Amino acid sequence: QVQLVESGGGLVQAGGSLRLSCAAAGSIFRSSTMGWYRRAPAKQRELVAAITIGGSTSYADSVKGRFTISRDNAKNTVSLEMNSLKPEDTGVYYCRQQLGNIFDSWGQGTQVTVSS
Repeated sequence: QVQLVESGGGLVQAGGSLRLSCAAAGSIFRSSTMGWYRRAPAKQRELVAAITIGGSTSYADSVKGRFTISRDNAKNTVSLEMNSLKPEDTGVYYCRQQLGNIFDSWGQGTQVTVSS
């Protein structure tokens, strides 16, 4: 199973910004839907943002207007720009790559901690 690799997590104060990146499986990247998920402490993993092969995006209500997902098909990467971060954004952020029922792979996660 191909492993996705996330980077860019860290510790930031409330109101600050972070940018997460994910290096994905290259051969099928252009055909894949990409998503960012997070697991907050004591909560289930939830979808934060997703981007389709056509570039359409969707966001969790809690991050709309603050987070932006983007993809670079030339570099096989997907990014998540996170602004105006809040303590409730704290969690482990995971990248996911999906191609229908053919391919579904996750990264190991990167920790984001927002201090108040």
